[in-house]
Amino acid sequence: MFMIEYKDIGWWYWLVTALLLTIGVLGNELGFILAIGLTVFQLIHYVIREKGIKAFPVQVRFWYLMLLIVAFPGGMQWLYWVPCIGTWAQVIFGYCAMARLVSLWPWNREEPFTLKLVINTFLSRPVRGSVRQGFAGSR
Repeated sequence: MFMIEYKDIGWWYWLVTALLLTIGVLGNELGFILAIGLTVFQLIHYVIREKGIKAFPVQVRFWYLMLLIVAFPGGMQWLYWVPCIGTWAQVIFGYCAMARLVSLWPWNREEPFTLKLVINTFLSRPVRGSVRQGFAGSR
């Protein structure tokens, strides 16, 4: 049930990001700023590592960064609870809702977009490696 992947650099990025977001939602806005900065760094790292911006891990990190930026203005900071809880789910259980959402976009899948695909994508168990294994474009 737990998927603690301490040998993976990506897991460490997500752990530190989750801690920073937790600091932010507990009242210290600096946590949000540092989480955004770390996500920018992580995005650059993965662009270099994956040798391009179209790679799935890069797409996930890009849209995660967009969520963090959209949530930053004062009246929107309540929205940080979503990535905070979601990032902890990724760190502890290996469940990444953002990766599942990104896997449904037309350029990341071969199947037709159906309710069954959405249900299978969001309700399937976490897997080691890419969320694209077994659904949403991997067949």
